[in-house]
Parts: sequence; structure tokens; C-alpha cells
Amino acid sequence: MKTGIIDVGGGFRGIYACGVLDYCLDRKISFDLGVGVSAGSANLASFIAGQRGRNFTFYTKYGLRKQYASVGNFLRKRSFIDMDYVYSTLSNHDGENPLDYDALRQNPMEFIVVATNAETGEATYFEKKDIRQDEYDVFKASSSIPFVCKPYFVRGTPYYDGALGDPVPVEKAFACGCDRVVVLLTKPENVVRTSGQDEKLAARIRKKYPRAAESMRQRANRYNAGVALAREYARQGKALIVSPDDTCGVRTLSRDPTDMKRLYEKGYADGERIKSFLC
Repeated sequence: MKTGIIDVGGGFRGIYACGVLDYCLDRKISFDLGVGVSAGSANLASFIAGQRGRNFTFYTKYGLRKQYASVGNFLRKRSFIDMDYVYSTLSNHDGENPLDYDALRQNPMEFIVVATNAETGEATYFEKKDIRQDEYDVFKASSSIPFVCKPYFVRGTPYYDGALGDPVPVEKAFACGCDRVVVLLTKPENVVRTSGQDEKLAARIRKKYPRAAESMRQRANRYNAGVALAREYARQGKALIVSPDDTCGVRTLSRDPTDMKRLYEKGYADGERIKSFLC
């Protein structure tokens, strides 16, 4: 039986999934495939590399630094989050908290990182072969929220956040041959996403990237449809949705360490549901 896990990201709310994944590492729960969107791609990278606690440090320590996320970054570099600081300066082999690239490569678990082509507005599915030592551009691309961050170029092509093209990639996981899939949401399962904020961000990029702007406008609809599909698979016993009952005050770009720790602990506790689902 092929098992998969999807981490949909959600900015700093991603610390919830970080807690779930640390629970899985502690209980030696493994998967055959991981599909990561936005911050969820970085969460899964550390999970696949077996680096328990690494993600927690990024959220609660480095995430508070101005070099990581700040208005200053936006004014100087047109990106509120400095992707190069997060995924190069901190994560390279000589960085403060390196990703264990060798462990990532040697783990047989398949890995897909979802980004959105800014020119076409369509989802791109990067694979493990697209990741090299100290070349973590696919994570940067997958996490680049339109306007909040400038698009990130991978091999000459601009990309935005994977949530524009495929925010809840359940179909992709089953298309890759999974029999059972765990879906990690970072909002309560019953929360219906609305498009108000997405419309505003789409307007900011429409002139240069009209197709990405349209995908941004459709993100809420795609997210809601993806969650509905996950629920249908759950009714069939093929999927398990793990989501918080509340977000403890944490929002996409909020960074209160106390709130984030509470949300992490909630994720760690909720991870126990996975054990019985996979048995």
C-alpha cells in the first residue's frame, strides 16, 4: 500500500503541520510520497531529512528576525520574506541550520514541491531531482506569495506560491499511485476560504502577470474544492484530514512565538490520529 502526505502550507500557520510531522518522526511513521505547497514544502523537506525540531526553530526563532520577514525587506528587495535568507543563508551546508541534503536524497520517499508558473498561472510539480545541495530554489518559488513577495525565478522562469495553481493537491497524490493520503490543513477543516484578500493581491500583479493574477483570484475556489474532494476520499476511507480546531491566533504573516508554540503543540497532539489511520 502506497501512502502519501500533503502539507498545504499557510505561512506561519504551517507550524501546526510542523507539530504533526515531528510527532510522525517521534513515532517512526513514514510515508511513500510527500507533496508540499508553499511553507509545506519546507516542512516536508526537514521531515524527509529526519531533522526533528528544525522547522520549529525556523518558525519560532528565525521567523522573528528582520532578515527573515520585515517591511524593510519589502522596501529594499520587494519581498516581505527574504527567500534567499531563509533557504540559502540559513539552510545551506555552511548556514546556521543546514538542511541535511544527503539524508533528503537517500530517503526513498518521493517528494513533490508545488509552485505556480507566473506566466501561465498553472501548477508546476517539481521533484526531488530538481533539488541540489545548496540549490533550494524550488522551495523559494513555492513560497512566494504574490505582491507580498516578488516571483522567484527557477531556471529562467518566474514562479509564485504553489497555492495559486493547486492549493490542496489531493488529486496529484492519488495520480501518483497513493492508496491512502493524509492531508494536513492549517485552518479548521470547516473554514470556507473567501477571495477578498486574494482579489486585492491579484490586482497588484495583473499588469505583469495576468494569468497568475487570475489563478490568484480562483485560489479560494480551488482550495474549497480541494478540501471537499479530500472529504469525499475521507468518506471512502482513503484520506485523513488533520487540521486544527482553531489557529491559536496565528495568521499567515503573524509571528507571536507564544501563539505559534500553542499551535505547534496542537499539531503534535493531533498527529496521533495518523497512527490508527495507517494501521
